[in-house]
Amino acid sequence: MRLVLDTNVLLAAYLTRGVCHELFEHCKRTHRIVTSDVLLGEFEAKLLGKLKVPPAKASAAVTQIRSHAELVTPILLDPPACRDPDDDWVLATALTGNCECILTGDKDLLVLTPFEGISIVAPGAFWRYESDRRVAE
Repeated sequence: MRLVLDTNVLLAAYLTRGVCHELFEHCKRTHRIVTSDVLLGEFEAKLLGKLKVPPAKASAAVTQIRSHAELVTPILLDPPACRDPDDDWVLATALTGNCECILTGDKDLLVLTPFEGISIVAPGAFWRYESDRRVAE
């Protein structure tokens, strides 16, 4: 499955060893993670700014994600689909990358499911989503 991990999922995967970390590790092994420079830039900016991660560690985190992902160049949605322009980049990345799923904890994105045929799933619901998808195949 081709999927996008929203910035909030990547941050949780990097900072903790909980559900999002397990999902990231699982997706690296069994799915195709799709991202963009816009999403990686947001991830790095939040690590450096809000979370005060040292620059070398933030850069290493971006490099790790980049090494396990396919990079696409999204085109911004016109008209916008979300009130937060950052959320539109998540949707645009998924559309450009022909993804089946976006993993996010962002309620503004979750209410849009499905968006242009892309499922938008909370991290805690992904295992069920993945299982149901396999059964349907």
